[in-house]
Order: sequence, then structure tokens, then C-alpha cells
Amino acid sequence: MKRDDLVAWLDRELDLSAYRSDHSNNGLQVEGAQEVTRALFAVDGCLATFRLAAERGADFIFVHHGISWGGEPRRFTGVTAERLRTLFGSGINLYAAHLPLDANPVFGNNAELCRLAGLGKRIPYCRYDGVDIGFIGEFEAPVTATELKTRFEKELKCAAQLLGAPDRPQGKAAVVSGGGGLDALEQAAAAGVKFLLTGELTHVMYHYALELDMTVLALGHYASETTGPRALMERIGREFGIETLFAELPTGL
Repeated sequence: MKRDDLVAWLDRELDLSAYRSDHSNNGLQVEGAQEVTRALFAVDGCLATFRLAAERGADFIFVHHGISWGGEPRRFTGVTAERLRTLFGSGINLYAAHLPLDANPVFGNNAELCRLAGLGKRIPYCRYDGVDIGFIGEFEAPVTATELKTRFEKELKCAAQLLGAPDRPQGKAAVVSGGGGLDALEQAAAAGVKFLLTGELTHVMYHYALELDMTVLALGHYASETTGPRALMERIGREFGIETLFAELPTGL
């Protein structure tokens, strides 16, 4: 299909115009071939992703973490030069969606985490850069953090961290992928939710979580943000009939 048609579809479905405050320069960041026949999906826009795309003959890459943030890069040397050299040398397009992918209610990172956790009756939560990027949802039946840890470790092939009350039955959960941090924790507590499902568990969060009587299940930043790209990959492959593949490049973090 035409690259411009795919880009227009992504811009519209991800509602990019609603996320102008995002530090990421969302959308098409590097222009390559005009025709898209094979698309690679990944979490990170890095040299390993770009080289894999070139090896597999992909002409379009979708990532959650792109290579253009705010006014950076200002110089196209070193790491940036090698990344661009790989993309331009193989005519590969690079498209990035940061907050728009976190927040998307259909195929976003947090929508998918809610689905995998079995959460319904979702409401928006976790204000970040002027938009709500996560969700608070209800379990159909109470579940423990230990049970969810086992489920997610199997589903996402990750080593999750658990803090708080692992065997306390939970009726609700606040969900935000990646590095929601202390803000995500405090906003969940303010909403009366005692369980946070997230990506990173930081040192700063530790004592706050205990003092707020919160339970935190942290899947890892990378693992928690594979969900959106995979869901979007499946939808694009199904709707447009182009070949798709996922770059599994875990950081362990």
C-alpha cells in the first residue's frame, strides 16, 4: 500500500492532534520508500531494530519510542548518524507514537494491559502532559497480585516485580505502562485504588507505596509496552493485508 495512506490512517486512528504536548515528535519521523509491503513493529527505535528491519526487508517501522524528541537530535553524528544511515540506506520509513499509543482505548498499551488483566468498566486515569494515558478498571471477580504476576510473566515472557500485599484480593486496578512513576502511584491512591499495574518500579516509589498501603505489580518498562505495538500490528496486517513482523528485543528493564 502507499506509505502516505498508511501514515494518514495511523495519524487518524492514533489521534495525533490530541497529543501536541507530547515530548515525542509523533508521526512519520524518517521518510523512506513510497510503497509499504512489509512492516516491522517494535518498542524502541534503535540500531538493533533498524538493522533487523533491513535484514528482513521491511520498508516501514512502527515504534513506541522514536528517535526525535523535542528539539533533539540537534546534530546528526555518532549514534544518530549510524541509525539514519541504516534507515536511509534501505529506504525504510520510521513512524513513532508515544503517548498516543499509551492512551489509545482500542489497541493502546494500557488498553491491552487491561484486556490481559481482565479489567472492565474502564475509566481514564493518570494525567500526563495534559492527557490521561492510563485506565482504572474493575475485575469481574477479585484477584490477587500473585495470580496476575503469574499470568503476565507467562503472557509477556517477563520477570515481574511485586511490592505490597501480594495475596490481598483486588477488586480494581490502576493501569499505566512504562514509567508512570510516583505520579501514577499517587493518582491511583487519590482515586481510592490500592493496586497499580505498571511497567517500572522505582526506588522513589518504594516507601510511598508502603505508606499508602498500595500493591504494585511492575512488569518492566519494555514488556509493558510490547502490548500496543503487537495489537496494532495485528490490526494493520488484518485490515491492509501487508506482511507484518514484531522485533522482540527485550532490555530486561
